[in-house]
Amino acid sequence: MTSSQPLDQAELARRFEEHRPYLRRLAYSTLGSIADAEDVVQEAWLRLQRQFEAGRAAEIDNLRAWLTTVTGRIALDQLGSARARREQYVGEWLPEPEVTSWDDPADRISQDERVTTALLIVLESLSPAERTAFVLQDVFGMTGPEVAEVVGRTPAAVRQLASRARKHVENGTPRFPASPAEQERVVSAFALAWRSGDLSSLLGVLDENVVLTADGGGKVPAIRKPVRGAELIAKMLLGWYHAPSAAGGWGRAVLVNGMPGLVVFDGTNTGVFAFVIDAGRVVAINVVRNPEKLRDLPTEGTPDWYLGGGA
Repeated sequence: MTSSQPLDQAELARRFEEHRPYLRRLAYSTLGSIADAEDVVQEAWLRLQRQFEAGRAAEIDNLRAWLTTVTGRIALDQLGSARARREQYVGEWLPEPEVTSWDDPADRISQDERVTTALLIVLESLSPAERTAFVLQDVFGMTGPEVAEVVGRTPAAVRQLASRARKHVENGTPRFPASPAEQERVVSAFALAWRSGDLSSLLGVLDENVVLTADGGGKVPAIRKPVRGAELIAKMLLGWYHAPSAAGGWGRAVLVNGMPGLVVFDGTNTGVFAFVIDAGRVVAINVVRNPEKLRDLPTEGTPDWYLGGGA
């Protein structure tokens, strides 16, 4: 960014905005919260402004690298307080989903299919330093020395952090993950079986040890603990689907963190369904119903299907 010409604030702001989507993805991948990620990016901008006000902005040779380091450090600091808040959370905590429409190519480009719901859930089990090292190195391609600068460890320590994180991720994510096309087929089959009330077809897409986790945050009704087992979950879903309270409900196919999922309105509350698929079967269903985590959902236009057997 060094230049012989004086750098004015408008140009600095323009350059920052070019990097904002990248910084937001980095912070979101680290924190699992869109709201927290936006706060982190705003703090990075404030720190850049302070550099400008102190007359040091022109000393930054690589603005993207500088902003990556600053954003990574702020997000790492936030992880500790976020972990403490989640210990007080009512029920199960799931990452805030990034939901976009199938119909908007710009939306699809803005998402990162590597940062799936399954990955974000596994990352919750890591220490803040492990998580940050994995995200920066394995997802965003930073070098060991660059990551070391962010986490305040030696490059050798970063290698150990990233290695431990990698093993956790490998153990906690599908061995045979679905491509977006395969996931779309499986999720479509799930939706069809569900709305048709077809128990055998629903069991046909669920792994026998499938786990259903729901996040209501104490704001709306949701199961408090994960439920395991295909038959139990299928019967729960069908019972919920045909309940009198579901009148007027609907479903819509969407992208959840870059992968096919569903938005379902059950007549009272909305939920975002993210699916983890391994070897062609659904092994996990993660449902976010906490309204504080459901912002800017693509709900305009006619739903894809209605609860109660509608088209």
